[in-house]
Amino acid sequence: QVQLAESGGGLVQAGGSLRLSCAASGSIFRIDAMRWHRQATGKQRELVAVITSGGSTNYADSVKGRFTISRDNAKNTVYLQMNSLKPEDTAVYYCNLDLRRTSWGLPGNYWGQGTQVTVSS
Repeated sequence: QVQLAESGGGLVQAGGSLRLSCAASGSIFRIDAMRWHRQATGKQRELVAVITSGGSTNYADSVKGRFTISRDNAKNTVYLQMNSLKPEDTAVYYCNLDLRRTSWGLPGNYWGQGTQVTVSS
């Protein structure tokens, strides 16, 4: 079994910062790509940021220069540092991992439970 535990969401004023964390635990051999998605009320879920196992990153245009994704492989954890937050960043944020439970198995795709981020104007 694999569990993902997200934390760090909350209510913040526009211009403020939050740091999200997502820690994977359980039967884990290796984690490949790690991603953050978000879904605002009434909108489709969108990819916010991705970090590969080699550390390469990519961001949605809407968050470039404000958000930073990082990972700690020793802790099986991915982070999302969010600065200069805007009301339009309000959404439920989900972590999403490509994870191998054994050296011979194919990677599976796992989702966190989501954490609410609310940015007030």
